[in-house]
Amino acid sequence: MSKDVTKALAACLQELHLPAVRGQYEAVARQASAEAWSYPEYLLELLERECQQRRQRRIERLLKESRLPLEKNWAALDLKRLPVKAVQQLRGLLSGDFVDRRENILVFGPPGSGKTHALCAVAQELVRQGRRFLLTTTALLVQELLAAKRDLTLKGLLKRLSRWEALILDDLGYVQQSREEMEVLFTLLAERYERGSVCLTSNLPFSKWEQVFKDPMTTAAAVDRLVHHSVIVELSGPSYRAEAAKRGKNDPKDGLP
Repeated sequence: MSKDVTKALAACLQELHLPAVRGQYEAVARQASAEAWSYPEYLLELLERECQQRRQRRIERLLKESRLPLEKNWAALDLKRLPVKAVQQLRGLLSGDFVDRRENILVFGPPGSGKTHALCAVAQELVRQGRRFLLTTTALLVQELLAAKRDLTLKGLLKRLSRWEALILDDLGYVQQSREEMEVLFTLLAERYERGSVCLTSNLPFSKWEQVFKDPMTTAAAVDRLVHHSVIVELSGPSYRAEAAKRGKNDPKDGLP
């Protein structure tokens, strides 16, 4: 291939935004020649490589935008520590059908039982399938919603949040809100009702959610919207963090008994 043709081809591929084809067409051409590929076979191989690279870059972008901790993945999730029913439920969530149905995932359990890891592991698997998830602590999101309300931009923030197929609200039980803060959280839940999935973790059972929403009627309305289309996963067992700390104290390398 002449230098002029090579230069012109590279320019066209750059203009068409085909970086994988631009970087690999010569090597693939040599392989095609050696293996006697047809022209369509050569073209298909190049385009498949381009598509694969684009899918990989999209997944990398979605993972970064999701704010999911990559170390809390499915491979690192100790399923043997979880209740059998919970494991079955979590495996069922990996299909992602609940996202299409706009169902909510509510994970309950004591501190350290693996609630956040379980949700993040499922979410990460689905992000790698091309789904759009966003992880945030409930407390942080409430403050963002409250600030938007004060700045008269709450409608815009809710619209931006609606772009995510699923929102993961971590640690609902630790939120001790004022009535104004409760109202913006309820506004979010009402806005997403049957429009997008909400995945949340809580160490408080529904019977104690009035500590969060401050008002019996608002609490009932929030629970009703979350439970209507939902999968409820209950975890139990000793704290991961407490056991890890105990192992660390007993580590012979530390010179401790």
